[in-house]
Amino acid sequence: MSAGATKVTSDRGTLRRGLSLAPEMTKGFGWTLLLALVATSSQVIVPLTLQRAIDHGILAPGGVDLGVVRWTCALAALGVVVAGVCSYVMNVRLFRASERGLATLRRKAFAHVHALSTLTLNASRRGSMVSRVTSDVDQISMFVQRGGMMLIVSIGQLLVATILMLWYSGPLAIFVWICFLPLFFLLRYFQRLVGRAYAVVRERVADMLSTISESVAGAATVRLFGIQPRTQERMDDAIEAQRKAAIGAQIRAVGAFVSGQGVSGAALILVIIAGAWMGANGHMTIGEITAFVFLTNLFTQPVQTATEVLNDLQNALAGWRRVIELLDTPLEVVPPAQPQSLSAGAKSVQLDHVDFAYSTDADLVLRDVDATIAPGTSVAVVGETGSGKSTLAKLLTRLVDPTSGVVLVGGLDLRDVDDASLREAVAYLPQEGFLFTGTIADNVRFARPDLDDAGVERAFVGIGCEDWLVRQPEGVRTEVGARGSRLSAGERQIVALARTYVTDPDVLILDEATSSVDPSTDVAVGRALDELMRGRTSVVIAHRLATAEKADEVWVMDAGRLVQRGSHVELVGADGPYRRLHEGWVASHAE
Repeated sequence: MSAGATKVTSDRGTLRRGLSLAPEMTKGFGWTLLLALVATSSQVIVPLTLQRAIDHGILAPGGVDLGVVRWTCALAALGVVVAGVCSYVMNVRLFRASERGLATLRRKAFAHVHALSTLTLNASRRGSMVSRVTSDVDQISMFVQRGGMMLIVSIGQLLVATILMLWYSGPLAIFVWICFLPLFFLLRYFQRLVGRAYAVVRERVADMLSTISESVAGAATVRLFGIQPRTQERMDDAIEAQRKAAIGAQIRAVGAFVSGQGVSGAALILVIIAGAWMGANGHMTIGEITAFVFLTNLFTQPVQTATEVLNDLQNALAGWRRVIELLDTPLEVVPPAQPQSLSAGAKSVQLDHVDFAYSTDADLVLRDVDATIAPGTSVAVVGETGSGKSTLAKLLTRLVDPTSGVVLVGGLDLRDVDDASLREAVAYLPQEGFLFTGTIADNVRFARPDLDDAGVERAFVGIGCEDWLVRQPEGVRTEVGARGSRLSAGERQIVALARTYVTDPDVLILDEATSSVDPSTDVAVGRALDELMRGRTSVVIAHRLATAEKADEVWVMDAGRLVQRGSHVELVGADGPYRRLHEGWVASHAE
């Protein structure tokens, strides 16, 4: 992400910040915790009733007392049922709260991605960005729904078991704690070790998803250039790097788990030996020794659980840090504090001494551009590749903000205009329109959700492409495929043009919108664009000088500067870069 993104480093800080971003996770947590404590407390009924059944029922002074055995067994069964019911309700509440919280986290992350400027988006690998909202959040989900409550229950179980062990035998309880103290310090070491390992795992997963998504999206290019082996090698390297990172993290996690198992097993054996010695010397009854062994097992379970949860915890924290880093990426196109709305009707467009650079340490792409477009007039922007034409279009649509200077539409600084009002008033049609999976009608309705099929059909009539629509297998209900893959480049542009047409904008920004359309369709679409531009302020990024000939005014860009302005006739008759561009265009077509 960008250098301005906040880095959350401590585990506690990550957890606190993560929960603040998804407050639904902690809603009603007090009741869920109470259920967890009841479920935990109910488990200790078994060793308590077992001790009573042995000492006062089976080994009663006057012989076996079946009454005591019956009521202790019934009480133990009741404890198991209560623990089961409380555990079920606790988990249902936990799952609901966590899923609501994680849904909020995903929505916030997706909304933030769409609010980021094109600079930030283009600087980030999109597969990596997607992984932050999908697989990274999934890791958080796994921990919250399984490990988080397990950790809380384990702590409660540890405390309850300790209290009862102290009640049965203080020295033996202290002995158990002494056995486990080194492990608690060892777990802190493993926590840091596993945490670093899983941070690497999340990065490798992001790299792998980026590589795979790029390879799938560019499958046709890969095949056309015959680079399948090299592409496969890139994918294999990414998958292998993820595999090695995951194995390394698991090995560290297993080390923590085995340490917990070893200490737990050794502690249980020592308790049995010490308990037998204390029983032989009359310090504990058989029932108390048996109960203590059960309690020791209840004590060791949370310790072993902690080593398992450590794995999920560090994986989740690594994912949570990446999601937080995404959400903390600063917005370069900041929403206005007091948004204003643009009025209806044709609007002027003004660039007031505008400079622009794609980063603070990069050279200026636009330099002191100062010009005004009168309402209802059309301007063609021409120039060599890299002269700043497309950057100008991004500024006029506020995909980026100027480094210095002001861009005004209708007399308002675009930085003060409400985004919804801006999108209604200013429409942008790129060289290649992006289509979403769905039908032709679905894609047109992205601009006007209220349109019915008849309204969509009228849009194609309006742009002069009704004959093309009639040739489609199912008319407006024809599926376009992923990213419009079932249509040609020209056909995708026709759909994108219809989508722009239904917005009825006041200002049109066109990036040579007919460049991907075949010659026969070009004539019809050209007429439709002329009709659409009539009475509206329009800026055409012209790659063909034939487009510039029809504009009211031509702007000539050179190395980021506006070096010439005037009508086509004026500029052709004057010595300068436009005449040279025009001569080159005429020569290329004469051949």
